[in-house]
Amino acid sequence: MLKYVNTGVVFQEIPDEVTLAINIANCPCHCPGCHSKYLWENIGTPLTPMVISQMLRTYDGITCIAFMGGDSEPTYINTLARYIHREHPDYKVAWYSGRQRIPSVVKKSDFDYIKVGPYIAHLGCLKERTTNQRLYKRASGDDFMDITSRFWRK
Repeated sequence: MLKYVNTGVVFQEIPDEVTLAINIANCPCHCPGCHSKYLWENIGTPLTPMVISQMLRTYDGITCIAFMGGDSEPTYINTLARYIHREHPDYKVAWYSGRQRIPSVVKKSDFDYIKVGPYIAHLGCLKERTTNQRLYKRASGDDFMDITSRFWRK
């Protein structure tokens, strides 16, 4: 069962969106230098469609829901994305994965944004031009465009 530890409304994770970030526990990636090591543990509250619907009733002004992690159960993350698009079609769905590639069991078109790449300290995070991480925005169907440069300083 996928669990989440906490949530927060964020403005910088997904460009042009007011995002409800859901921090997912039991991360299998264990990136050296991770800023959220507490998410490596199997702790928290089960994340179900009903819980997501309750969250959306709680927060006003949200335009996007971002799963921050979930690499331990990518098929379930996909199921939740599909649920949000079906039951709450006004919201975009993002997934921050620590993997280099999205598993083939995941239907990418169920997401509006996908970030891939483990955190590698010497390469930096999304705001660094040297980063290995990439944020993609769905253009149409399974086609995504790389929008990582939107994070870079001019």
